[in-house]
Amino acid sequence: MGLDPDPAALERERFGPDTESAFDTADAATTAASAVSAHCLDLIGRAGPACVAIKPQLACFERLGAPGWAALSEVCEAGREAGLLVVADGKRGDVPVTARAYAQALFGGTETPWGPVPGLGADAITTNPLLGRDALEPLIEAAGKAGAGVFALVRTSNPGAADLQDLDTAGLPLHERIAIIVDDLAPRLAGSSGLSGMGAVVGATEPRHLARLRQLMPRSIFLIPGVGAQGGRPQDLGPAFSAGPGSALVAASRSIASDPDPGGAAERLRAAIWDVSAA
Repeated sequence: MGLDPDPAALERERFGPDTESAFDTADAATTAASAVSAHCLDLIGRAGPACVAIKPQLACFERLGAPGWAALSEVCEAGREAGLLVVADGKRGDVPVTARAYAQALFGGTETPWGPVPGLGADAITTNPLLGRDALEPLIEAAGKAGAGVFALVRTSNPGAADLQDLDTAGLPLHERIAIIVDDLAPRLAGSSGLSGMGAVVGATEPRHLARLRQLMPRSIFLIPGVGAQGGRPQDLGPAFSAGPGSALVAASRSIASDPDPGGAAERLRAAIWDVSAA
């Protein structure tokens, strides 16, 4: 379940300072962050039982400053307490020294002269691989130590993905070049099942790529956004699961959060995905 909270869209009557939660109204950021946290905790409580993971979009929390990061930490802890994996969706990617700082913030922690500062403790993160292998190395190393995973952007779900990701690069589209790198790195995070925590973000909106990308990345778990509000359909995702029913995670955000019955929406999507993955 993707968590992309928009504080501007939350109902003041339900999540505002006049509710029983008695949110701190000292400043807008604190109040908005409290509302965002309450909104996400409500979704975890209602739809979480039908999900295997939450995928908080980091930007939706970070835009609220320090209170937003505190809300993010609270939401991630609530997800773990509910038995859900936490996929931190920040699409980080930078030169190795900065990638190492991202790894500390999202996986492990940071040593300081005043003691260790813990990180977010995510079970997996999303990353932008366009800076190349050396930028991925610190993230993979940290993920290995934490028993976590990394999902590299390969072929994304947005309409503009074709602008670059489908460009020909010496006979192969760019997204296939990235897929080859992902598969080459897969042994670094290999699990006992044969699947790897070195995964790939592959959008549901262009299912024609799924079979080829599964062929190129037979060991990688796919993180598949784009189902629901973006137009992706569960029935088109069969090729992603050809490596087994645990070889893909299908992410849905707005189609669950905006439904009057988030739990029912999540259950229906789970049933549809299970039918496809078990086929």
